[in-house]
Amino acid sequence: MSSALTDLCRYPIVQAPMAGGASCPELAAAVSEAGGLGFLAAGYKTADGMYQEIKQLRGLTGRPFGVNLFMPQPAYADAAAVDVYRHQLAGEAGWYDTPLGDPDSGRDDGYEAKLAILRDDPVPLVSFTFGCPTPAAVTRLKRAGTLTVVTVTTPEEALAAQNAGADAVCVQGVEAGGHQGTHRDDPANDGAGIGLLALIGQVREVVPLPVVAAGGIMRGSQIAAVLAAGAEAAQLGTAFLVCPESGANVLHKQAMTSPLFNRTELTRAFSGRPARGLVNRFMREHGPYAPAAYPEVHHLTSGLRKAAAKAGDPQAMALWAGQGHRLARDLPAGRLVETLAAETAAAASALALRNPA
Repeated sequence: MSSALTDLCRYPIVQAPMAGGASCPELAAAVSEAGGLGFLAAGYKTADGMYQEIKQLRGLTGRPFGVNLFMPQPAYADAAAVDVYRHQLAGEAGWYDTPLGDPDSGRDDGYEAKLAILRDDPVPLVSFTFGCPTPAAVTRLKRAGTLTVVTVTTPEEALAAQNAGADAVCVQGVEAGGHQGTHRDDPANDGAGIGLLALIGQVREVVPLPVVAAGGIMRGSQIAAVLAAGAEAAQLGTAFLVCPESGANVLHKQAMTSPLFNRTELTRAFSGRPARGLVNRFMREHGPYAPAAYPEVHHLTSGLRKAAAKAGDPQAMALWAGQGHRLARDLPAGRLVETLAAETAAAASALALRNPA
């Protein structure tokens, strides 16, 4: 990585910011303390909620960490399609005895308020998902001493990040768990995601920015592979989701390696945006009919997902997971970082022995 980014962590291991509770201060602190780069997810939190987590994390570690922001979303959802989906989910609301949420609960995720806090009380690194910040926003963060990373899923998005002045790009392959971080959600592109190794090569052809690789990475050998492909670091989400420090629901953690959930798919069922998760009943029954409407569908299903978790029913929870989920290891986060670092070094040494200079 560029020297500034390299200074943030001892190992090229970044803990992905997983919105919804998994990326809590305890997890981020454990990762940073072990030599990786921990991350907080500000998505779905209030600006004050984000600030409180930052304060808590600073009380747990003096090491660098990052904060991820969701970009505000343009209003292009079909209101009629959302209403049809609402009627389709009426049976779920009755089953879990909870009302459906208001699809018009907000589109900007408190972005400007969060950005203002991060300018006034800077953190080492801020990353952006679901779009690209303006050059002015990036410049203000840089003046505060903050490095910026933009999540990209295509070479074109990487060019936009470079034009905005970002310090690096997080290149997200289609293998990744959770939401695809596309800058614009175009249903015409459903199923057209690019695999991580191919995407790293394509991005490096068009921009000179440092690359953080994300998507299905669960072992040190895979970290070594993306480093060999041109990445400067690897970002792992699913691998850290099952750690005891993770704030993910226990049912979500157990599902990662449960024989009941043996594959993942991209679905709009829970949020209206393509996101990769373990295939369960809700995804099978509603995924084919969910409209391209984020965050409307997210707001609509929020109560259902919480009610299902409270009822102990993973079949209606959003079980976000990358394609490598079966390789999840129930290890403390610090030990996982050390294990991944050792595996990465061993894989790099083996490659060097096979290909001597």
